[in-house]
Amino acid sequence: MTSLSHTAPEQSEVWCPALAPLHSGGLARPRIGIAGISIESSTFSPHISGTEAFTVRRGGTLRAYYPFLDEGRDLGEAADWVPLMHARSLPGGAVDPELYAAFRDEIIDSIHREGPFDAFYLDIHGAMSVVGMEDAEGDLARHVRDALGDDTLVSTSMDLHGNVSFELLSAVDLITCYRMAPHEDAMNTKERAVFNLLTRLRASTGADVQARRPAKAWVPVPVLLPGEKTSTRIEPARSIYAEVPQVAALDGVVDAAIWVGYAWADEPRCQAYVVVTGDDEELIGREAERLARLYWDARHEFEFVAETATLADGLAAALDPEAPRPYFLSDTGDNPTAGGAGDVTWTLQQLVTSPELAAGPFRLVHASIFDAGAVDAAVAAGVGGEIDVEAGARVDANAHGPVRLQGTVFSITEGDPVAGTQAVVQSGNVFAILTERRKPFHHIGDFTKLGLDPASFDIFVVKIGYLEPELYDAAAGWKLALTPGGVDQDLLRLGHSHLADGVFPFTDTDTQPALSAVVHRR
Repeated sequence: MTSLSHTAPEQSEVWCPALAPLHSGGLARPRIGIAGISIESSTFSPHISGTEAFTVRRGGTLRAYYPFLDEGRDLGEAADWVPLMHARSLPGGAVDPELYAAFRDEIIDSIHREGPFDAFYLDIHGAMSVVGMEDAEGDLARHVRDALGDDTLVSTSMDLHGNVSFELLSAVDLITCYRMAPHEDAMNTKERAVFNLLTRLRASTGADVQARRPAKAWVPVPVLLPGEKTSTRIEPARSIYAEVPQVAALDGVVDAAIWVGYAWADEPRCQAYVVVTGDDEELIGREAERLARLYWDARHEFEFVAETATLADGLAAALDPEAPRPYFLSDTGDNPTAGGAGDVTWTLQQLVTSPELAAGPFRLVHASIFDAGAVDAAVAAGVGGEIDVEAGARVDANAHGPVRLQGTVFSITEGDPVAGTQAVVQSGNVFAILTERRKPFHHIGDFTKLGLDPASFDIFVVKIGYLEPELYDAAAGWKLALTPGGVDQDLLRLGHSHLADGVFPFTDTDTQPALSAVVHRR
């Protein structure tokens, strides 16, 4: 098992190269549209992602989302940017199909209204599930391509936990994804996708659109692992992903990417992928196959980014008087940033009924349960007031029903743009955070604004998988608790039934897959 280390993870290269010079025949100021839909959706969560889940940006607000497109910066000045619409959501359950159709149709209508375009930046996640569909991003990309026509160059950026179906691949010209998990290079990757697009547009190809299109070497890899086993903080992902920028830097290569895939959707496209993009078809095919083989050969070596435990064992370790403080336990099964509903109560029920926790001197924070009604009850009781309320399991009651919280209202905080009103209820040694709306807790400020100073508490139980950077730095001790929920880390007990044949670990065989690159150029 991997012990907790505070050695900083290696950063991917800082993405700030000078834009390629404009060559004769290149486009000096191309007209480029921007649009997309971004969400990570668990099909094992009963949560349905509706309008309340999405932040929709249009026009100038959308352009301002990308700091590398600010006026005065090279990329911002290199094109006539036409931001259309982008819808982005916290991970959750599958998207309501009528909402998806409305978003998609708005993008398509905007393309017809604002076009034509020389190029297009399609900003997606890659793990969007829509009720009744098996390849939502493939559907979106196909509709975008049909609206744009064949003469528009399309560049796409994705999360490394996305999936690259052939339908998606064939609809776009340039494609890349993050190289770090946790995703500290998210905006870096979006910038790289735009940089690559402009580089192709500025090349000396004259009016020959086809010459601007690179080839793409695509290799599906029949492996599907949770992100907590494929963090680039540790081996083998650390070394495998270190190969990616080296491949991308080769002459004849534009970009290289490895997708882990999304483990908590039951769809045929869910698995790992490698895509290497460039003009030297032999080279990109060979390198894509090499990266795919590295990933496949390491499939048994991937391990959780921290030591795992049952909740009971993790709590026992945290309650050890000799344990370092603060001690973090990841409530992994209901991680809202992986698609969990965020209101699974199973863990909190174990905590508030734990005799060991009740008897000890240690104070514990649980983050969090979203339940607007329970928050209303806390507000009615007021800070310092006594409360007896049932909370949670309004969306996902598969593991446990609502949890009964008896205690005192510790704090009430209004106005959070994500969570809405937040209440902390103290029940014995447990400080339970209740939120009006779903919210992940990734930052120290998420706690301090509620009056919860990490230095004053011994144990933090957070609905998360691998700890995000601020919490990782704060944690003196840490275990991944293998808890139930829509993003259960024990993939084999979830019941996948629609994956492609032969995907590890659902099928564990020594038979070597072909791992042959399909080289595609539009």
